[in-house]
Amino acid sequence: MAEKTIKIKQTGSLIGSTKVQRDTVRGLGLKKINSTKELKDTPAVRGMIAKVAHLVTVVED
Repeated sequence: MAEKTIKIKQTGSLIGSTKVQRDTVRGLGLKKINSTKELKDTPAVRGMIAKVAHLVTVVED
């Protein structure tokens, strides 16, 4: 059975954000606006997305 994945996209700028928010976005593997990353759908990843919900969006396929 294949693992569930979630695709996220950075939609907001990191300028003016806190260090914790910048580190969280970098931890998700995003570097620039409009960059996307496909990650395993785990509670840890969901929590990181919730922390920076104003900077990223979940892309539906």
